[in-house]
Amino acid sequence: MDVFDLAQIVGGHSENGEFYHEFFKAKRLSVGLYVLKAGETDPQSPHTEDEIYYIVSGAGTIEIDGEHREVSAGAVIYVEEHVTHRFHTITEDLSIIVVFAPPRHSQRT
Repeated sequence: MDVFDLAQIVGGHSENGEFYHEFFKAKRLSVGLYVLKAGETDPQSPHTEDEIYYIVSGAGTIEIDGEHREVSAGAVIYVEEHVTHRFHTITEDLSIIVVFAPPRHSQRT
């Protein structure tokens, strides 16, 4: 069993200095914390894995395949592999738990 404390996850994210900090990886999925500051540009491009986003805190808009939806704390978002998506119009710093299935980058060729 693995149990994670959000304060430790945030600390690990701060230490790594990147937008994304992976804190768990298993055979069939991986999980990380993605943080975007208010006004920042989301640099991501489509992934080779399915994703679930859980908005822990903050507010902004997500664009998925040309459709825009405002999101804030408590929102859960599914994005299928290879689909164009990004967060924009970030009005409050976003902290997002991201689940990749299968694990992030495992399908790259």
